[in-house]
Amino acid sequence: MGLAAVILAAGKGTRMKSKTPKVLHQLAGRPMLRYVVDAVTGAGVDRILVVAGPEAAAIGEVAGSRAEVVVQEQQLGTAHALLQAESVLKDYDGDLVVLPGDTPLLRVETLKRFYADCRRQEGIEATVLTVRFQDPTGYGRVIRNQDGKVGRIVEHRDATQEELLVNEVNAGVYCFKPSIFEVLRKISPCNVQNEYYLPDVVKLLQEDGVAVGCWEAPDPEEFRGVNDRRQLAAASQLIRRRILECLMDEGVTVVDPSATYVDPDVVIGQDTVIFPFTFLEGKTVVGTDCRIGPWARISDSHLGAEVEVQNAVITGSVIENQAAIGPYTYIRPGCLIGSAVKIGGFVEVKKSKIGPDSKVPHLSYIGDAEIGRNVNVGAGTITCNYDGAHKWPTIIEEDAFIGSNANLVAPVRVGKGSYIAAGSTITKDVPPGALGVARGRQTNIPDWRKKGSPQ
Repeated sequence: MGLAAVILAAGKGTRMKSKTPKVLHQLAGRPMLRYVVDAVTGAGVDRILVVAGPEAAAIGEVAGSRAEVVVQEQQLGTAHALLQAESVLKDYDGDLVVLPGDTPLLRVETLKRFYADCRRQEGIEATVLTVRFQDPTGYGRVIRNQDGKVGRIVEHRDATQEELLVNEVNAGVYCFKPSIFEVLRKISPCNVQNEYYLPDVVKLLQEDGVAVGCWEAPDPEEFRGVNDRRQLAAASQLIRRRILECLMDEGVTVVDPSATYVDPDVVIGQDTVIFPFTFLEGKTVVGTDCRIGPWARISDSHLGAEVEVQNAVITGSVIENQAAIGPYTYIRPGCLIGSAVKIGGFVEVKKSKIGPDSKVPHLSYIGDAEIGRNVNVGAGTITCNYDGAHKWPTIIEEDAFIGSNANLVAPVRVGKGSYIAAGSTITKDVPPGALGVARGRQTNIPDWRKKGSPQ
């Protein structure tokens, strides 16, 4: 028998106070909904449906090709939301797992265990996943009957004082047989919110003589919903902790996990050390034996082995083995930094290729340039790549030496083994092995102070 997942993601999330749909808010570099889609995918479902509200197009982009988006035109409650999937699943005869789109902490293993338990239960048309919270405020309470099965589920705002003392709550995750749609149509909005509550299926099933099963999850942390910005921050912290724990288990040293931020898709090699206040984002790959940080932000970049980065920003670039970046360095998108290259303090590099063993130690701007092997770029060098309308390339061939405070006005080529005198503004190509000098001749005026110079 197959298994489909229906993710309820049409809620407005008013407590977020945002124009962005709640399930699209970012946690550790990913939209909240993406974690839920990943979880049900990992659990082995055959089909994924996402019930969305007016923002269906944006939600569809996040869900991607793995899911079908169903639109709930009016947000009339969770039962009404699930009912929108009926037409899409009318010919589907497998089980349905229904879960909210704002539970990004839910693990794949938990979903697998839940469904395995559901399949073992005979004569059960619906199973509710429950969890026990020390503080269950805001959650629907699970009231069990004498045989231990679910008697009813009472929403927090509709519960009596006695029912509010119960700490077992409905986690919002269910497993249903396809016949559930017939039951959904019987639900009425007789509650404070005047909405069609999905938990009301418990009462209706029991009225038809059908038992409702339950499965208690062992870890309540996975079911902390995200309804406001504080809960968003707390969930992000938990996800990042999981990521760092996994990395440390695989041989990465994280000096201070409380001050280190790594996105889920980041890959880090063994024996790399991550120092505090490091942000590794997007699809970044860091090789083995690297030393990253402190104060480094690296996004969508690929770093080789034995790379050192400190006090630097790197985006969309490749850094090859044994390169050293920083401090106070900005590597902009489109750069290839070769092996054993040194990019030092207060250097910005944009859309450039720097060959192996070359050095740009300090106070330079390198833009739209191609620098060969074993080139030394002196302090204060600027490749003047923009004429106000177009960007132009600068080419510096291998073994060249660029003196301090040089301006290379592109397009220009500095030949192999050539030298540029300090303070020069180079506007013409420099042949291989030549010395390029382009600066005014120094004039010293004797006795200037005695002749009444300005004080």
